[in-house]
Amino acid sequence: MLSAAHGRALEELRSSLYNEMHSSESAKRQQMRFCGPSVSLTFNFAVAVGIIMANKMVMGSVGFKFPIALSLIHYAVAFVLMATLKTFSLLPVAPPSKSTPFSSIFALGAVMSLSTGLANLSLKHNSVGFYQMAKIAVTPTIVVAEFMLSQKKVSTQKAITLAVVSFGVAVATVTDLEFNFFGACVALAWIVPSAVNKIFWSSLQQSGNWTALALMWKTTPITIFFLLTLMPLLDPPGLLLFSWNFRNSCAIIISALFGFLLQWSGALALGATSALSHVVLGQFKTIVIMLSGYLIFGSDPGITSICGAVVALGGMSFYTYLGLKKDSATSGKKAPSRQNSFMAKPKVAADNDSADSEQEDNV
Repeated sequence: MLSAAHGRALEELRSSLYNEMHSSESAKRQQMRFCGPSVSLTFNFAVAVGIIMANKMVMGSVGFKFPIALSLIHYAVAFVLMATLKTFSLLPVAPPSKSTPFSSIFALGAVMSLSTGLANLSLKHNSVGFYQMAKIAVTPTIVVAEFMLSQKKVSTQKAITLAVVSFGVAVATVTDLEFNFFGACVALAWIVPSAVNKIFWSSLQQSGNWTALALMWKTTPITIFFLLTLMPLLDPPGLLLFSWNFRNSCAIIISALFGFLLQWSGALALGATSALSHVVLGQFKTIVIMLSGYLIFGSDPGITSICGAVVALGGMSFYTYLGLKKDSATSGKKAPSRQNSFMAKPKVAADNDSADSEQEDNV
């Protein structure tokens, strides 16, 4: 009798552990538990600094001059790593297919490839200053896109703060504005896919039980397909003639591993916060790298750039304060309001929306 009770208890424990690993709802809860906003944003920041070093080595000392091919290698390595996790049943389970239409997944994969490809093409045909101005323009584009697609509004305080941050980053980083018509067209074409890409990632994770890895697993093959079509159009010839020796190959693989971590950490950050918060983090990274060069390596960006960096950091600090203030104000609510997502609304447990409402976007 006692052994039967022990057997039932062990079976219940095994069933509970299995559900924790093989349920999209449980996987989402585990991600939210261990990868909150502070952890995911810190992870993304650290990896972003690392991939800058790795890509500088690949593009510089290794001499790999094929940015689209490098992005393709990054996504291919990411797919192999996720396939390995799936083989050992370590990849989080995706929500049921009926909860998210394939068109939403396909759109995200296509937008990701356009965002990556056009960013590299813009950097190739524009000066660094003009490229940075295009990056700053992503912020107001996200505000407008989220209002048009999901009726999401930004408070006046946050709007002013974002304007101050963008102004500070522009003063700190924009030192040259060389203009050419084709480069300007590419930069303008890149702004919208870049903004929509961030909104898609944030919305899909927060409007359903998608985890970062599960969504990456679904979208990566689509992104690889579109990168394969973009590579002959955007990369220079000579990829097969590149010296694929052991040293060069190791450098590219290291860059690809950082690329996987960057994509994963970025998806975690977008799922835990919002598209706007992720953009502010990217601007913070730019300012920190510039100030680190000044304080540690003795570079001289000029007093104007330093003043702009201080203004940007002040704006970012106030933006963070506003976000924390909103979190503390909404944490006491028993059931946060469900966001009006423009993406597909999950059909699973639709009758329990008030009990299982999505996480609010901290914008």
